[in-house]
Amino acid sequence: MIKILFVCHGNICRSPMAEFVFRDLVQKRGMGNQLHIASAATSTEELGNPVHRGTVNKLKEYGISTAGKYAVQLKKKDYREYDYLIGMDDWNIRNMLRILGGDPEHKVYKLLDFSDNPRDIADPWYTGNFDRTYDDIMEGCEGFLKYLMERGMVW
Repeated sequence: MIKILFVCHGNICRSPMAEFVFRDLVQKRGMGNQLHIASAATSTEELGNPVHRGTVNKLKEYGISTAGKYAVQLKKKDYREYDYLIGMDDWNIRNMLRILGGDPEHKVYKLLDFSDNPRDIADPWYTGNFDRTYDDIMEGCEGFLKYLMERGMVW
C-alpha cells in the first residue's frame, strides 16, 4: 500500500482539499484500497480545528465530504510512515524539511511539480479564492495519479 501525506500550513484549506480530492479520484477508479491518503499541517495554529468552510463548500459542489477531518501537525516520524509527503508551496516544503530533518530518501514533493505547469498553490485563507485552489489541486492530483500509474504503482 502506498502512503501519501498532503501538507500545507494549517491543514484546514489546501492539504485537506488535496486529501479528499485525491481520495475521490482514486476511489472512482477502483484504486482506493491501494492507497492510504492523509493530510497534515506544518504549523500548530489550527490544530484540532475542522476543515475551513470555504474548502467544505467547494468540495460539497462535487459531492465530496470532509466530515471527521480535524487539523493535525506533521511529525518527524511521518517521514518513516509515508512514501510521499506533498506540500502545496515552497514555504511548506521548507517547513516540512525542517520538521522532518531533511529528505534523504527523496519523498518530499510539491503537488504541482506533478503537473505540466509547476508552481505554488496559493493559500485561499489569504486569497479567498477557493475555486482557483480547487482547480490547482485537481490539476496536481490528476498529475500525481498519472505519475503513479505510469510507474505501475497503482492500476
